[in-house]
Amino acid sequence: MRIAVFCGASLGHDPEIIAASKQMAKAIAQRGIGIVYGGGHVGLMGVVADAALEAGGEVIGVIPGFMIDKELAHPRLSELVVVRDMHERKMRMHELSQAVIALPGGFGTMDELFELLTWRQLGLHAKPMGLLNINGFYSPLLQQAARMEADGFLHGPTRIIASAAVDELIDELQKSMP
Repeated sequence: MRIAVFCGASLGHDPEIIAASKQMAKAIAQRGIGIVYGGGHVGLMGVVADAALEAGGEVIGVIPGFMIDKELAHPRLSELVVVRDMHERKMRMHELSQAVIALPGGFGTMDELFELLTWRQLGLHAKPMGLLNINGFYSPLLQQAARMEADGFLHGPTRIIASAAVDELIDELQKSMP
C-alpha cells in the first residue's frame, strides 16, 4: 500500500508546515505504508523523503528526466522512476498509489491535486484524496469547493478529506481506500 504525496519544491515560510510534513511522512512510514512523491531532494519534497526514509519507510520518487539534469533528484530513495514529462509523472504516481495527500505547495502541487480530483470526478479512479490543512492553508480551497458544489458545478465523488491532524488524516484515508 502506498500514498502519493504532493508537496512543494520549496519549504515555504511556516515552520509548522515543515514540522507537520516531517510528522506525516514518519507516521505513514511507521504504519508500513509507502510514499510515492515527486522525487526531489529540495523543499517539502526533501523533508518528506528524508523523514520517511529515516523512519524505515519505502519512498518511491517519480521525476521527469529534465529535473535530473538540474540535480534535483533525491540520491537515497528506495526507487527512482524517471519519466518523460510532468503529465507522465502524475500518471505514474497515480498508478503506484492507493490514496493521495496534498501538503502545502505552489502551482505544481495544485496542478497534481486538481488533475487527480478531476480524474476521480470523471470516474477514472476512486482513491481517497486528502489535504494536510496546517494553519488553514487549504481552508480557502475547501470553501471554494463547497461553493462550487452548492452552485452545481461539482458532481459525483467530490469529497476531499482534510485535517490539520496527521493521524486523523491518515486514518480517514485508510478507511476510505478501495
